Amino acid sequence: MNGSAVLGADVPRETIERLEVYAELLRRWNPKINLVSPATLVNLWTRHITDSLQLSALAKAEGHWVDLGSGGGFPGLVIAIANADRTASTTTLVESDQRKATFLRTVIRETGISADVIGRRIETVQHLSADVLTARALAPLDMLLSFAERHRAVDGICLFPKGETWAEEVAAAEVNWRFRYEAVPSKTNAASVILKIGEFSRG
Repeated sequence: MNGSAVLGADVPRETIERLEVYAELLRRWNPKINLVSPATLVNLWTRHITDSLQLSALAKAEGHWVDLGSGGGFPGLVIAIANADRTASTTTLVESDQRKATFLRTVIRETGISADVIGRRIETVQHLSADVLTARALAPLDMLLSFAERHRAVDGICLFPKGETWAEEVAAAEVNWRFRYEAVPSKTNAASVILKIGEFSRG
């Protein structure tokens, strides 16, 4: 299945072409470094790409997008591709696994987009001042807020995709943090949400 068949006419042709280059590279690299579960490759366009792309509609494209624990590039690399032609948008991907960081840099080069890859552990990276901070399948919400405390800009927002246990994660995080959130229903999984969080503080 190709990208245009899944994403439709609402996504620019140039974006789809770049995503197709990305998808092909991921399929070639995945057997070597396990970027995503092999069982999900058959549904790559819905399970990973569309799932990531939906985050781009939840924040302004302008500003500094930072993706923590990028892995195979979801959602950060998909967002970087979606925002590639917006000059007021920059993207930074943080991934400590050097093989995965090399993969991310390869996709950036082959798709012709502009994005930075930091191949270090999140807690050792200097403050990134993220206008939009994302992380997918990285850590429980409580730990994500610790990372966000370090890397989010003062008025930035966090977008964290979460699965069916999201409410339990919120309850656990509320033990240590004060925050308000919006649970945006996922377009690709009825049991999942994207947690949109603005201001927060240690409680």
